[in-house]
Amino acid sequence: MTHRFAVFAFVVLLVGSLPAGVAGVALDAGGTPSHVVESAAASSDDSEDVLHRTTTLRHLPDQPGTFETEKRFQVPDPVVDLEIGLDSRAEIESVDGFEAVGDATLRWTGETDEPVVRFTMPANRTGDVGHHATDDGRMHDRTGTADGYSFVDTGEWGIVQVPGIDITLRQTESVGHDETVTVDGPGATGGDIAFFGEVVEHRTVFRGETIRLIVPEAADLEEEPADVLETLAYASQRLDVGAAGEETFVVAVPTDADWGPEGLQYGEGDAWVVADASLEDSGNVWIHEYVHVRQGYDDVDSDVPTGTEWLVEAQAEYYAGLLSFERGLIEFDEFSRHLEAGERSPYADGVLVDPNSWDDDRTDYVKGRLVYGEIDRTLRLETDGDRTLVDVFRLMNAHEGSLTETEFLALLEDVGGSETRSVAERYTRTPETPTMWTQRDHGDAFDRQGATFEYGFGDESIDVAGDSWAADYADGETIAVPVDERVTVPVTAENVGDRDGTADATLEVDGEVVDYSHARLAPGERTTERLGWTPTEPGTYDLRVGTERLTVLVRPPSSVAVSDLSVDPETVEPGETVTMTATVESADARPAAASLEVRTYDGVVDRHLVGVDPGESETLETELSFDDEGRYEIAIGDVSTMATVSEASTALEVDSIPGFGVSAALVALVIAAVVGVTDRYRRRSG
Repeated sequence: MTHRFAVFAFVVLLVGSLPAGVAGVALDAGGTPSHVVESAAASSDDSEDVLHRTTTLRHLPDQPGTFETEKRFQVPDPVVDLEIGLDSRAEIESVDGFEAVGDATLRWTGETDEPVVRFTMPANRTGDVGHHATDDGRMHDRTGTADGYSFVDTGEWGIVQVPGIDITLRQTESVGHDETVTVDGPGATGGDIAFFGEVVEHRTVFRGETIRLIVPEAADLEEEPADVLETLAYASQRLDVGAAGEETFVVAVPTDADWGPEGLQYGEGDAWVVADASLEDSGNVWIHEYVHVRQGYDDVDSDVPTGTEWLVEAQAEYYAGLLSFERGLIEFDEFSRHLEAGERSPYADGVLVDPNSWDDDRTDYVKGRLVYGEIDRTLRLETDGDRTLVDVFRLMNAHEGSLTETEFLALLEDVGGSETRSVAERYTRTPETPTMWTQRDHGDAFDRQGATFEYGFGDESIDVAGDSWAADYADGETIAVPVDERVTVPVTAENVGDRDGTADATLEVDGEVVDYSHARLAPGERTTERLGWTPTEPGTYDLRVGTERLTVLVRPPSSVAVSDLSVDPETVEPGETVTMTATVESADARPAAASLEVRTYDGVVDRHLVGVDPGESETLETELSFDDEGRYEIAIGDVSTMATVSEASTALEVDSIPGFGVSAALVALVIAAVVGVTDRYRRRSG
């Protein structure tokens, strides 16, 4: 299982040795001023721009409660310094290519490009390991106890958290990050949760999402595996909200352990559910945990209250009941009882936006689901079935940073109008509690059929930094683009139903909604919008619009090699124009892409967006002129040449400057990146 992690970076300037004539204005032997440009280019012959790590987990049956982890790194050339921080509970067994520099902190020695660390970790965890912990660390679970296990190893089998690490590095240019996680021996992993022991795996694929159900030999699954997978696929279909990765990994854990919750979602797309959980339950744990998988908005700092903490569990509880009812797993009276519990003490008097007012820690689960349902019902009535809270859920996932209560209310008003916002304020900001609606009222609101839309990539070109980049592309194709440049794609929405409605076009990158637009369309009407995304680190990304997908390979500047740099004509006087010509090609066996700056002593004077396939080349041209006599350095990428301007119209001198590249540059850009893995995943219990 492979994951890519976000990188948070800052830039440090390093001043190296000063080769003669590289900086400032100097005089050459003939007394002509030399105008030289500083370079910050990285090596163009580097073919790797991702820091890979392979994590291998091993069960230790003779040491119940403990398991072993090996992390092996492949360090690319742009990385010049690397430190890793292990969990404080880790017991280091061996290292190769690392040295200890502090408690649980190791530094790469540089002696090998594949350093390795091997350590053991305690497997057993109790209490809340997710985002919703109270100050005393208790587990917020649906029906379990705060003292039960959230992860455990019995010796015969075990289910554990995949250990994360903190990574600090310095690099000459941005690199991507990915991790492959495997179990050495019987078991399975989704990358964030791992199970040790013999298992049978069942899977289904829906709209590009693979759902993996892991049934251990030691577990007695209450339901048929096919029924569980069909239910999760139904939830995937109904919750078209983004935040769906390529895989969802669910383990049906054995019941012969003292579990705290009945299920727990951890990491990006991993979860476990007790094997005897029933699908015919108004609080369907299978759906509950799947809803957590689809919540991409809860980047919540627990030390800074946002007023939206209640939404995480309320949402999971509400859709567990609603989707179970809609799928025919439960009757309306069961769904009704599920929600109307929020009308009673000790939950009813709590103010949802203020957890300190709750008389019971599960107020968000119980009153929260009733209030969330009332907001959904109101929104459907206000929009005549055109919009639902799923549409708001999608916008929540597209929101950057912590979602505050003010922002949530603004989204509600944008989608459902002022009345929907008013209902939300009434039942979340005060102790007032709604009354559960009747089955007839339910039909009036929930049976209204909205418009039907189809979405896909448009026929127009994909643009990079405003320039046409890929004119001909198809669903499933791969294109290369430069890092740190905005990519915009045409997205079409067509009303294929028989009534007016609002189309919600979204662009998803690796399951995350990065941009969206709304358009009111009549039956048969079609529109095209341009939606955009700016990749901030190299790597391979999956772009999705509706059911169509496009793979984007993001490359750093060093992916492009510059050669045959020249200027023409050979004779020039002040004010006359010269043409700089350069040939570029891929520096490795993959498609290359870069934004290359043309630099003179005056700074950046031109920019070329370049995309080339292996074995191909492209010629770049820039016209330049200089008003004063002198020798002028012209650089592109990490290659430079000199132009001489003279009143006497002497022959133009063109000489490469040895050492103009990375090794002798005055300034090298070094990016210090910190990747927090251990406790920075989205984690949910429930």
